[in-house]
Amino acid sequence: MSSATESAGADAPVTDPHASIYDHGFVRVAAVTLPVALADPATNAERHLEKLRDLHDQQVGLAVFPELSLTGYSLDDLVMQEPLLDAAEQAVATLVEASRELLPIIVVGAPLRARDRSRIFNCAVIIHHGEILGIAPKQNLPTYREFYERRWFAPGDDADGVFVRIDGEDHELTPHSIITVDDVPGLRLFVEICEDMWVPVPPSAEAALAGATVIANLSGSPITVGRAEDRKLLARSASARCQAAYIYAAAGEGESTTDLSWDGQTFVYECGDLLGESERFPQGPRATIVDVDLDRIVAERRRQNTVDDNRRTHAESLKKFQTWHEAWLFGPFDEDFEQFPEGADWAMGWSGLGHGAGDDAAHADPALHAAAHDMTVVEHDEENDEENGEEQGRSVGWFARAPLSGATFHGGAVSGSGGDVRGEESADSEPLRPATGALRRPLHRFPFVPDDPARLAQDSYEAFSIQVAGLVRRLSAIGGDKPGGTRPVLGVSGGLDSTHALLVCARAMDQLGRDRSEILAYTMPGFATTEHTRSNAELLSRAIGASFETIDIRPASTQMLSDMGHPAGSGEEVYDVTFENVQAGMRYDYLFRLANHHGGIVVGTGDLSELALGWCTYGVGDQMSHYGVNAGVPKTLIQHLIRWVVAEGLFDDATGDLLQAVLDTEISPELIPTKPGEKAQSTEDSIGPYALHDFTLYHQLRRGYGPAKIAYLAHQAWGDLDAGEWPAGYTEGDKRSYTRGEIKHWLTVFTRRFFSNQFKRSAMPNAPKVLAGGSLSPRGDWRMPSDATSKAWMAELENEVPGD
Repeated sequence: MSSATESAGADAPVTDPHASIYDHGFVRVAAVTLPVALADPATNAERHLEKLRDLHDQQVGLAVFPELSLTGYSLDDLVMQEPLLDAAEQAVATLVEASRELLPIIVVGAPLRARDRSRIFNCAVIIHHGEILGIAPKQNLPTYREFYERRWFAPGDDADGVFVRIDGEDHELTPHSIITVDDVPGLRLFVEICEDMWVPVPPSAEAALAGATVIANLSGSPITVGRAEDRKLLARSASARCQAAYIYAAAGEGESTTDLSWDGQTFVYECGDLLGESERFPQGPRATIVDVDLDRIVAERRRQNTVDDNRRTHAESLKKFQTWHEAWLFGPFDEDFEQFPEGADWAMGWSGLGHGAGDDAAHADPALHAAAHDMTVVEHDEENDEENGEEQGRSVGWFARAPLSGATFHGGAVSGSGGDVRGEESADSEPLRPATGALRRPLHRFPFVPDDPARLAQDSYEAFSIQVAGLVRRLSAIGGDKPGGTRPVLGVSGGLDSTHALLVCARAMDQLGRDRSEILAYTMPGFATTEHTRSNAELLSRAIGASFETIDIRPASTQMLSDMGHPAGSGEEVYDVTFENVQAGMRYDYLFRLANHHGGIVVGTGDLSELALGWCTYGVGDQMSHYGVNAGVPKTLIQHLIRWVVAEGLFDDATGDLLQAVLDTEISPELIPTKPGEKAQSTEDSIGPYALHDFTLYHQLRRGYGPAKIAYLAHQAWGDLDAGEWPAGYTEGDKRSYTRGEIKHWLTVFTRRFFSNQFKRSAMPNAPKVLAGGSLSPRGDWRMPSDATSKAWMAELENEVPGD
């Protein structure tokens, strides 16, 4: 990636492609609570600005304050007094002017009078770079228990077209506006206020169907016992159902405690996940500052097609929504503007314009609107206008010239279909984004493995139970639900996968009421099998209570190699892929025939990570079985499942000691012989660390990210050994970090292998999906042509992923 980024306040740009979150699909947001000076808007405006300057220095792109933050929520009848309302309008005007020098889009609360002065609205004012982008009135006014808002405010659900006065100028209320931020792809903001979240069909639900990806909630919400959890429940469920980010900021210190109390709760959810929250009942300002993954939100909606189905169901109701204003976070903000060029075609509608000073004139004369926004327009053609406005579902007019994903933002210019918008920067200059430092959000090294011990234990219980339930059902369906019925047959090597599969078989037999001796476990030593792993396999099988036998595959393998004319058949040290696969295939040839002979089924032991990498022998090899129990579980989770089995005491202490010995053994296929003093064959030496591969697998399979973003996230997660949390039970000796060069190298290996080995996944046997992170079954969670090319992914890897 060649884009330059610029640190806040720095004189010279930096060229680190990982310097800015804004280059990788994120936006930094802040949910802020402040000590309020009750009924003193001027003081509150200064307190807002003091905090906003700090947020600007932290490269925050969106800052959300509590309900009526410029006046205080607990004003009662004072909110209807003219001096307070005058001061509130002036406080808004103060923030509008000061915002010219600030990065964040600002969302603040204020009471505003209708132009006819006969109504007051409880409003959220959205401000950026000297302009009011929108004014969202509260739509649902609580007038029950401690709330009395209908006494003072008019509801805003039908306030489209109503004007309010701010600093002597008219501004239209926008209860159904969605603000698109064009140089932050995926950022479409909708604002609701407090009670709006608590009703059965909140405004944000319809807004999300209309395209909003980020929901801000300005809340007063006095605190009572249990209400904090209720707020989080509502916000979490809204973010999960709507596949959106939900930013919540509640009133706190300084509000009146005449009859109520306040806790200043702030938090941010993303697609049901809590990204961060602040201390409650604080003394002084507090902010939850996190980085929202806009790419994730868009990707989740793209996959969950019922979101769009729901949009079609409610299409009539959604007509009231419009992209009221299309804004820019970083520009263009050129102070030297020109009028619209003569001859430009402005026959298109202007429903997408922002409303501010002189808006009525701007609607009549686009040139005046351009002047008001300090911009220059380069002529574009009507055909592209229609294509972008209708086919892409975007508003038309001046702000419709914003880029879609994939357009290039050049400092003060945007190049996209349908024309350019230019500022002072040359169109050939590089994009300017602030250096933001490390990502501010939970970022797990092991996305399949929770860092929290309680969550890991719960996930382990569910994963193990899913595997057991799958095998129980399959055995029950084919006569294995009674003693003497169909038997599980599996090969045990003393490694992680076969050990865990053996544990699943043992638990399944317990649930079926069958003796574990009906499990047929075989170890089949080859040319490189060590006594350590063979012994572990035997000891563990006998400890579990399974029937155990050893079948030496070396004579049969040597015969096959000799019959093929392979040099190893006559004793030469030629250890190629044929030499390895003869052994792997021989083991499964025996297993399938043993299953025939004893009336059983072969239980597959291969895991999700091996399927992703194609690290399995196709056909009569470890790619095939009658039923796979591990195919939905990645390598990085299997060790934790085994640890959970030990911790839960599902087997006796002696078995637990054997399981720990397996955990301590390096992962190896044991197919290539080694001489004394040589390092034994290591899987991770050959194909790379499973930690990085599983990281890539999750973000590619579950999120749909490309190599550039995966590399950025991997660098954030794995670049510093001491940053972040490690899963419970992960030993100090196993902890390590990876350089960007290592990340790029192994990401390249993963991409090549993932594409070239799809044919193995297309023919994989039945196996249950275990994790929300995805499975690779062509019948369940992943469909891909076996002959697809990885050219586009490799090009991105080469051109946009740093290797230094």
